[in-house]
Amino acid sequence: MQQLLAPIHAFLRCETPQTWIDVAIKSDSLDELLIDHCNCELKAAQTAIFLLRKYALDKDSGRALLAWAKPYEEFIYSQDHDVVSFLARDVKKNELVAELMPKPNFKFAANLVSPLIRLIKEEFHHFEQVLELMHKRSIEYRNIRAGRYAKGMMSYVTTHEKDILRDKLIVGAYIEARSCERFAKLAPYLDGELSKFYVSLLRSEARHYQDYLALAQLVSPEDISERVKYFGELEAELILAQDDEFRFHSGSPLAN
Repeated sequence: MQQLLAPIHAFLRCETPQTWIDVAIKSDSLDELLIDHCNCELKAAQTAIFLLRKYALDKDSGRALLAWAKPYEEFIYSQDHDVVSFLARDVKKNELVAELMPKPNFKFAANLVSPLIRLIKEEFHHFEQVLELMHKRSIEYRNIRAGRYAKGMMSYVTTHEKDILRDKLIVGAYIEARSCERFAKLAPYLDGELSKFYVSLLRSEARHYQDYLALAQLVSPEDISERVKYFGELEAELILAQDDEFRFHSGSPLAN
């Protein structure tokens, strides 16, 4: 595991504060943690879908992605959140079977498709896995307000059209890397089932950050090292700053 995490720790500019870990492992925080984690998995899939629809795929392919995501979005926006029915549905009927056609006017369109489709599939699966764990533990799914982390990162994305995709991909890399780091930090403190599950997520989350970073460099005509450093410092500020809301990606909790 350490070999897998070494590049993550080198990429991130700080470790998760112990104060966040101390709050996260409290029994009354675990419900909130799992609910937000569940939502984060779906948001990660939705973000990748947005990027593919905006930059990489033609309109018909974009509509196919929306149809793929529809059952998940219907579940989270429904009034009753019928977990049993959602998890019991025939997943094969919701597989992405459409032939995806890259946009002809963006030379890197085809390069984005394969890694982001794989990411979406994995995030959908992780969403279902967290939901199933919650159901087993009698934790009801509910919509909760997103924390300031992702919005804070996105607020620094450039307004220059030619570089927006680069910045969004770098932000995606940091979000995935931080998720990976937090899974590893939490695992030793959790019960056997949840600890094993979080360790199982490490490899895919580590690959997601690497894919995002590689794509950011691919679409940029210049070296992205300074931009990566810029967002790394912003990300560390968000993680180390005090936060009055506890979320999976929140900063250091305010002292009671």
